[in-house]
Amino acid sequence: MSSRRPSERRGSDRRGSGAASRRPSIDPSRLIPMDRVTHVGGSDDFNVVFIGAGNIMFGSDEGPWNHSFRFEHKLGRRLKVVALIDPAIERATAVLQKKCDSFVVSAYQDTRVFKTFEDFVRNMAPRDRPRAIIVGSPPMYRGSTQPGRDIELQILKYFPGVAIFLEKPVATGPEEEIQEAFKIAQMINDSKTICSVGYMLRYLKAVQMMKQIIDENNLTVMSTIARYACAYQAISKPEWWDKAKSAGPIIEQGTHFCDLSRYFGGEVDIASVQAHSLEWDENAGQLSKMAVDESKIPPERRIPRVTAATWKYDSGAVGSFTHVVALQGSNYSCEFEVYADGYSLKLVNPYVQPVLYIRKPGDDNETTVRFADDDPFFSEVSNLIDIIEDIEEEPEAAQILSSYDDAVRTYEFTWAIRKASERSREAKLKASADAAAALKAGV
Repeated sequence: MSSRRPSERRGSDRRGSGAASRRPSIDPSRLIPMDRVTHVGGSDDFNVVFIGAGNIMFGSDEGPWNHSFRFEHKLGRRLKVVALIDPAIERATAVLQKKCDSFVVSAYQDTRVFKTFEDFVRNMAPRDRPRAIIVGSPPMYRGSTQPGRDIELQILKYFPGVAIFLEKPVATGPEEEIQEAFKIAQMINDSKTICSVGYMLRYLKAVQMMKQIIDENNLTVMSTIARYACAYQAISKPEWWDKAKSAGPIIEQGTHFCDLSRYFGGEVDIASVQAHSLEWDENAGQLSKMAVDESKIPPERRIPRVTAATWKYDSGAVGSFTHVVALQGSNYSCEFEVYADGYSLKLVNPYVQPVLYIRKPGDDNETTVRFADDDPFFSEVSNLIDIIEDIEEEPEAAQILSSYDDAVRTYEFTWAIRKASERSREAKLKASADAAAALKAGV
């Protein structure tokens, strides 16, 4: 059984407050595959509430996400899901039945389904008080202080001190509500609530190896370059193609690479962000294999096909990101590069089979490192549980790598890219209109 004692670093560093001069990191050798991890010791129940019964919580054929699966492996028979909250009662009941028909029945046999969080609070027995609340509901219902979209505030109100895990992005609400998300971040920090946000790419072994190289060689990042090309043919949710619902591909999908950029480059000078977009109504923006009928989406709400952005970091370094909606089939194409004096670190295919290419001073050739068995989804859950349980033989072991405050800064950054691209499009349209008017007037 693992020892349990108060950690020497129980404060903001391990909880990932985001305030440290160097962003939190983990020795990559400590990121152990799920099948090699021993269940957390003990016989006491570990109560968990799941908010959301969709793909992110229970898995799908579209990707590797499945939080319930990771919690089951981390906690073993100690896991007790006391409530599953989702307004789609039938869907929640169906996924719950599948769990009860499987070998993890002990975690779900007493789970109750509720339509709303308030229903759970009203009907909760004292023995069902959770130790962690996992929020996998759509981002449009969180990150705000507005009723119905303020799940974080409801958790802080009814379950002070209970750890929170939220999926990314923290919100997809209107731009003017970003400051509300910062207020929530401050409340979470002030309450000293353990809170982790699901930017799982930070937990990749490859990413932590990159951090290790930078830290051990005392390097200063000069530039980050990110590229994300999605396979749009497999994206069949109409909401994703509607900026009014998803907030657009930079905010909803590209957020992971914007977050990685901040993780390595530091804080972004928001005023420096510039961007251009290729829109749906331009000749090069025509797509032939869309799975949705875009004609049902108002023209002003249709997403761009390409967004290319550049910016300055507060450190003086330069960053860039290009998001492309162009590939067909099912495989995405993603790369992330970091440059420092004498060093090039290039991460390829981080979502499936990560490969890291390393070039160091004194050698023009790249070293290739492959990471076949890495599971960052499990690593973020494992680290969260270790911090909740305070199980540490060495306090350096577990770290929350993405705090709520940090995630809000990424959210603010993605909005800055979207707005910059929209401004450049508006300027181009105005220039075209002015030129047409001048031509018509005979000027």
